[in-house]
Amino acid sequence: MKNIDSNTVNSFGDEWKRFNQEKLIGDELNNLFDAYFKIFPWRTLPKNAEGFDMGCGSGRWAKLVAPKIGKLNCIDPSSAALEIAKNRLANFSNIIFLNFGVSDVPLNPNSQDFGYSLGVLHHVPNTAAALSDCVKILKPGAPFLIYLYYRFDNRPKWYASIWLASDYIRRIISNLPPWTKSILTNIIATIVYFPLARLSLLAEKLGIDTKNWILSSYRRTSFYTMRTDSRDRFGTPLEKRFTRSEIMKMMQTAGLENIHFSNRSPFWCAVGTKRF
Repeated sequence: MKNIDSNTVNSFGDEWKRFNQEKLIGDELNNLFDAYFKIFPWRTLPKNAEGFDMGCGSGRWAKLVAPKIGKLNCIDPSSAALEIAKNRLANFSNIIFLNFGVSDVPLNPNSQDFGYSLGVLHHVPNTAAALSDCVKILKPGAPFLIYLYYRFDNRPKWYASIWLASDYIRRIISNLPPWTKSILTNIIATIVYFPLARLSLLAEKLGIDTKNWILSSYRRTSFYTMRTDSRDRFGTPLEKRFTRSEIMKMMQTAGLENIHFSNRSPFWCAVGTKRF
């Protein structure tokens, strides 16, 4: 597979085995889905639209997308992840599973009515090329939704400094054996994510602005989600981050226009349509 980091692919395969997202249900799942897809133009899609989920992982978003459209191509370079997705989505007859990397997808150019890739393309060696490969298989005028890790360009400088310190920890943990990695990221979720998130929730209820509080975006999520994201954040070998302007430029270069960014967490989530 081209444009793939094999260690990162293997890491995600292990992550989805441990966190298959079966426990992510109800309001929490719907709220997380809405946080990503609120800016997606569902009404513009044709009847029985065909699209793709690039880097589908466990299929947590596909589970809510599939009932809305005609056909969904779930694509992931990890065979382990796809097996989990197949089990989770076994009741859907309109999903096709493709074990390919982003630059090797066997879908025809200009064939897809929509696409999305959430939290994936910042984990490949060449993000700009991966984005272009996604856009190539879209029909002209089709929307594409993307979420890429942000470089804290809308945060105070001290916020980015804290992330930089945490990234040194990630570089160590992400290279450890799977079980050791899992234990350490669970500990981080327990002693860092959970107390800071619940402190933010308490502060919010007291009328305090928590916009720039560390991990405040987790204040209403379950501990399961915190454990999942701790494993994702600290256990993944390859991670890149981008500013809003860098993402805008990559999207435009890839052939997208009418680009719109979400003004709320997660940052940065953006949607654009393929130029005619």
